[in-house]
Amino acid sequence: MKRLLGVLLVLASSAWAGVHVDDAGRRVEFAAPPQRVVTLAPNLTEFVYAVGAGATLVGTMDTSNYPDDAKRVERIGNYQRLDVERILSLKPDVVLVWQHGNQGRELGQLEAAGIRLFYVEPRRIDDVAASLVRIGALLGHEREGQQRAAAFREAISDLRSRYARASPVSVFFQVWSQPLMTLNGQHLTSDLMALCGGRNVFAALPALAPQISVESVVAADPDVFFTAREFDSVGATWRREPQAEAFRQWRDFRKLKAVSHGWMFSLPGDLVTRQGPRAVDGAKAFCAALDEVRRERR
Repeated sequence: MKRLLGVLLVLASSAWAGVHVDDAGRRVEFAAPPQRVVTLAPNLTEFVYAVGAGATLVGTMDTSNYPDDAKRVERIGNYQRLDVERILSLKPDVVLVWQHGNQGRELGQLEAAGIRLFYVEPRRIDDVAASLVRIGALLGHEREGQQRAAAFREAISDLRSRYARASPVSVFFQVWSQPLMTLNGQHLTSDLMALCGGRNVFAALPALAPQISVESVVAADPDVFFTAREFDSVGATWRREPQAEAFRQWRDFRKLKAVSHGWMFSLPGDLVTRQGPRAVDGAKAFCAALDEVRRERR
């Protein structure tokens, strides 16, 4: 019986084995589904759990806070520094890397030690569903990945249909106040706003997260200001907060439409800026806030 079971496992691995292509265009070969996984960003952690492979996660970043089980996984570093020795001690079969968020010599050290890296970065809404499929297939949870991707696509399709004829609302998304930073149209957050009629006034800027001037915001005079509450995972909660500390520098600019009407909102950062499977909840938060603006400006 044991011999038969061993043969079946070998056959299953052989049937699965293949080359997987990541978002950096790299071809990574695996003989069997990875059983020990390390993630280098919280959104990647969410993908692993979303496809039903949470039990394979042996190490992750200090900011991985969802789902609750992720909080109990061993920490291997932060955005400033990765603990290469600790990662190597965990003997991962694969390390999932956020393509533009994880950079530096530590990645080279991991590859030099023979660790397989697999890069993931969904920038558009449709990329999230594709990442669910890709990670599910990589980790031997192809069916779960496809099911989660189908559910994600359906939810996004419903929102697209609902807001297809919604009147546009010009939006400034403030990433940081000092220095003043925003996101361009190539970031997933901009896609989420656009889903329900939010028009990013800085969409055309070349950098993904450009630094801008106060004068450029004044010149654009957007209808709405958005900002994210860092490490907030509380549902699809949006708050109208013109007196929030993040918006302090705008209080004297009373001629701006967003300031004069109080159309200044904060949203859960984990939902609207984290490029993961809960992005649909971030879109719903944007839509709810923009709905309030449309009701008031009639």
